[in-house]
Amino acid sequence: MTTLLLNGRVHSPAMPDASAMAVRDGVVAWLGSDDVGRAQYPDAHIVDLDGAFVAPAFVDSHVHLTATGLTLTGLDLRQATSLRHCMQLLGDYARAHPDGAIWGHGWDESGWPERTPPGTADVDEAVGSRAAYLSRVDVHSAAASTALRRLAPGLAEAHGFSAEQPLSGDAHHLARAAAREGLNAEQRLNAQRTALNTAAALGIVAVHECAGPEIGGLSDWDEVRGIEHGVEVVGYWGQAVCSAAEARELIARTRARGLAGDLFVDGAIGSRTAWLHRSYDDAADCCGNAYLDTDAIAAHLGACTEAGITAGFHVIGDAAVGAVVDAFERVVEEFGAPAVARCGHRLEHLEMVTGEQAHRLGAWGVLASMQPNFDALWGGDDGMYARRLGTDRAGLLNPFALLASQGVPLAFGSDSPVTSMNPWATVRAATQHQTEGSALSARAAFGAATRGAWRAAGVRDGVTGTLVPGAQASYAVWEADELEVSAPADAVQRWSTDARSRVPALPRLDDALPLCRQTVHRGVTIHG
Repeated sequence: MTTLLLNGRVHSPAMPDASAMAVRDGVVAWLGSDDVGRAQYPDAHIVDLDGAFVAPAFVDSHVHLTATGLTLTGLDLRQATSLRHCMQLLGDYARAHPDGAIWGHGWDESGWPERTPPGTADVDEAVGSRAAYLSRVDVHSAAASTALRRLAPGLAEAHGFSAEQPLSGDAHHLARAAAREGLNAEQRLNAQRTALNTAAALGIVAVHECAGPEIGGLSDWDEVRGIEHGVEVVGYWGQAVCSAAEARELIARTRARGLAGDLFVDGAIGSRTAWLHRSYDDAADCCGNAYLDTDAIAAHLGACTEAGITAGFHVIGDAAVGAVVDAFERVVEEFGAPAVARCGHRLEHLEMVTGEQAHRLGAWGVLASMQPNFDALWGGDDGMYARRLGTDRAGLLNPFALLASQGVPLAFGSDSPVTSMNPWATVRAATQHQTEGSALSARAAFGAATRGAWRAAGVRDGVTGTLVPGAQASYAVWEADELEVSAPADAVQRWSTDARSRVPALPRLDDALPLCRQTVHRGVTIHG
């Protein structure tokens, strides 16, 4: 049976003026005008779009499903406006949920008037003798109650331990593992399904789950991989190896798409654990954490390249980026640039990269999986980046235009629950970068959140992530108002914005974001 969508606005590079689309056997069969569609497919099942906008479905290139679902179904502290408000939200939640451990996420003291994170005494006052884990918004540090700390053996001896302040580094990983043990199977499954349902409702048909031993462990990974859902889960396992044999064994055990994702070279700027050459402006003796050195990075890259497996790392600070680029250079010298490029190695976040480093990464075919909402939340002269690093370094973060100009393929995601999974917010943030010269056009940003994210997952057929004849019918139907062809005000435009140029238009993102009416993956409706 052919399905014929009529009376809409279809985003297609093959037919920019299309108002109709035919789908057969999960594949786009045809695009064109309503009259021709009716004549060509007289027996088709008709769907009247009533003027809606149809576009390729989104792919989120970096998520953590269980943590996202726990935030959606539980204690979301991203709304806290002060330390007092944060503790009020915690106390209210504890009283409303009197049983079991408490898992919360999202506090960010950098925007509070006190600029003071929650301490152990603060948490204990709100929850009493209960175990409580409250991750900072970047999930690289967490406040923990005394009761939870007692459940984490060896915590006081671990790097990053503080008796009163939030835990970071190895101490944070121990506390997070103890908090995970307090969750039952029903809580975890409910959280995972909620996250996937939310993704589908936002026009997302696939997510890249970035898992690892310190994030959720193998048990969480196996649970996520075992869920049957319409949203496709592309899994990456962040664990370092030293040989090709070890890489192959780990892939066989996990069935991951690659040994990549959140394999931590360093931490996060907000928690002051990103690895820097020069100390933080607001912490003179601190240069962050280095979890892997150049030798370990090169060993992992070399092992994966020899095995033909995608490798990758979580890398944010300039010292961490430098170590990764140096390691890539060693591996390129050993195996050659073509062998490295064939593997589709990827770097997550890549916030503090220079032009020279971008040029080398582009030449080696390394992909960048990035999160534009980081700049929307923390960029600008008065943002968290500027307070942590000073305006000189902060203005160099998340340089999307630079990376694109040097041939580095971009894939966009949310790092949910760190930022919202709403993909139109991601596109908007990339087009409204707070540093002059770093923004992308809406067309380029949309591409990074669709076909670019498919490419980062190893799908390189040239059509997936677009709506052209022969492509998989993975699309979303949106309620959107005015469409336009736009470019950043501070960028050189590489195509005409004239309506007659036949460049496919996208919704204006100045005000309300488009609302998803339906999500379809390979011809099957998964939302709406």
